[in-house]
Amino acid sequence: MSGVILLDGPVGTELERRGLPLPAPVWSAQAVIERPDLLTAIHGDYAAAGAQVHTAATFRTTARALRDTPWAGRWEELAARAVALCRAAAAPGGRVAGSLAPLEDCFSPQLTPDDAALAREHAALADALSRAGCDLLLVETMPTLRELRAATRAAAATGLPTWAAVTLGPAGGFFDATELRAARTAAADEGAQAFLVNCSRVEDVTEALEGLARSRSPAGLHLGAYANALFGEGRGGTPEEYALAAERWRASGADILGSCCGTGPAHVAALKARFGG
Repeated sequence: MSGVILLDGPVGTELERRGLPLPAPVWSAQAVIERPDLLTAIHGDYAAAGAQVHTAATFRTTARALRDTPWAGRWEELAARAVALCRAAAAPGGRVAGSLAPLEDCFSPQLTPDDAALAREHAALADALSRAGCDLLLVETMPTLRELRAATRAAAATGLPTWAAVTLGPAGGFFDATELRAARTAAADEGAQAFLVNCSRVEDVTEALEGLARSRSPAGLHLGAYANALFGEGRGGTPEEYALAAERWRASGADILGSCCGTGPAHVAALKARFGG
């Protein structure tokens, strides 16, 4: 893959595109409960597109997300089921990543719980994902430095390889250049092997990675990106446009590439075509 590790794309928006409503706060966990066949098909399509790392649908298989549902108390069962479904559909030799998402809303940093809750709940999910057989843990879409630290620390404590990702927010306003460098350092300090930017506009990801490239990275820390499909004011990016944008991410040192909300298997296939044989 010319030195590039290829992530898969989103599950949630792809489930919606294929007709499954995803009510809050359960969101993609709804597919684990009701439509495992559809979820498996999506994982399989990403495998066919060339993904090497497949993310299990554990974004909302948490005690907090499920506490007011009939599945309250069975979140560990759902997390293990999500991992098994992903494993069954992954490409031969592909790795399965367990997702640790913000406990509340990805784009509402003011809702981030207190430090004790962050430590306790992220540790519980990380432990469950480790026991379910994940190959690595992906801390993703973190909107605050506090939660990035807590979730990364919990993931790394399992002994599994850990990647940590932040979102820049809907308009790139969550982290300025200084804060983004601090987040990268924090991820490394807490035990991550890679720092990524995800679920942000393509142009904001490009600016962020080019800014990071102008400063020294912690030794041995990989860099990655998986953006959403919006360019500017809502204009959809084609898979080819997305892969072209990823050329600039690669030039900034990113060696882990994937795609996020609003993209799909075609975007991953375009990355494969551009960066792999």
